[in-house]
Amino acid sequence: MRRFADLRPALAATTPLLSALAATALLLTGCGTERAGAGSTGAGTAASQEGARIDDPGKDGVRITSLTLPSDSPSPTRSHLVSADRLTTGSDSGVSAAYEVTNEGAEALTYSIVFTFMSGDGGAVTNQTETVRDLGPGQTVRGTVRAGELPPTAPRVTQAEVLEVTKVPAGEAPAEPGSCPASGIRISIDEGNAAMGLRVVGLHLDNCGTRAYTVEGYPLLELLDEGLEPVDGIEILDGSGDITTGAGPDEQPRPVTLEPGESATAGLVWRNTTEFGTPVNVPYVRVRAKEGADPVTVTPHLDLGTTGKLGVRPWEKTEQ
Repeated sequence: MRRFADLRPALAATTPLLSALAATALLLTGCGTERAGAGSTGAGTAASQEGARIDDPGKDGVRITSLTLPSDSPSPTRSHLVSADRLTTGSDSGVSAAYEVTNEGAEALTYSIVFTFMSGDGGAVTNQTETVRDLGPGQTVRGTVRAGELPPTAPRVTQAEVLEVTKVPAGEAPAEPGSCPASGIRISIDEGNAAMGLRVVGLHLDNCGTRAYTVEGYPLLELLDEGLEPVDGIEILDGSGDITTGAGPDEQPRPVTLEPGESATAGLVWRNTTEFGTPVNVPYVRVRAKEGADPVTVTPHLDLGTTGKLGVRPWEKTEQ
């Protein structure tokens, strides 16, 4: 009996250590493996997220640095902030991605970035576009893009990626919606339409200034490649009749005077036919409303195929 009594102090001393080990094991079993990055709220991710890609290589100086996912917990204040661009979430609402943009060029640039939020099978659920203006050489900025409202029938968002990046010299970027450049003239481009290989894109000229502005004839165009260098070998035609009659008859160019608040349109028309030769794609077009006007670089992404032709319709006043 004395032998067992002598062991009691030793057993009592080991009890706190065993309790601590048991508690640690319980926490690990309940939480799974965490892969939280800097800035995490501390809420762990599910074990099924172990295969998430942590390092996003990005595109053209833009990369996703984290994806914020709503919590499965009923608590309204708890959320996941996980350094990854491919993760799983139990809900679509509240999904957002943090990103950073670094200007690796030698001049100030304005970026237009398309982010895509996707489901587990890689299908796009929604795309969101962000604009980063006047980013100087070597500078980095950070921002957040939100997936926004999604239909109740939309699949769960499980991934986010940088889909497309376009960048133009800051001084040639189209004006921000609702703003007016110092010139008083705002140039923009619409999404256009396509049918049976025929492409038509509209250029828009708005007089947002305080004085009348007159143009005559055709907008002046310079076709640019991905490096914003001139593209050779493409014939720019006055009018669209040599490309198609489906865009309507060519109007004769005439003077168009725009009073403040008035607008004019012109059209770019082409076919993306591909036959012998190397197809030509033109991501950027530098536009001047007329000789001597300030240039504006737009991004119509002209898929000219092997046709070697682009038709330009003259400025026409927009009916009010």
